[in-house]
Amino acid sequence: MEKSKLTQIADALPHASREMPFGPEVEVWKIGGKIFAAIGGEPLGLTVKCDSIETARLLIDLGKAMKAPYFHASWIRVDLAETAQDDAISRLQESYRLVRGALPKWQRTQLDDQPAPEIE
Repeated sequence: MEKSKLTQIADALPHASREMPFGPEVEVWKIGGKIFAAIGGEPLGLTVKCDSIETARLLIDLGKAMKAPYFHASWIRVDLAETAQDDAISRLQESYRLVRGALPKWQRTQLDDQPAPEIE
């Protein structure tokens, strides 16, 4: 999976913002101040939230992911060199949906009321 394609998709998600709080090696995307994805590390990987700890454990047990270091047990890290593009994109979008959906109602409403940023 090509990092630039995943970066482009993450940047295009409504109200997503990109930061580098851990240095230039790791890019982090947030919605409403909460992380929904990180790309970086060696080997190059994508860190995302799963819908449950059980789902994360299942993916880890199946060898499709590894535990995401420093994240809650419901987060996984997939190796981008070994992950199909469609799977990586789907996991990124699902993580965005989960994190956005977990924001407080007032914050979700505020995001819904604001126009999404222009995509270049």
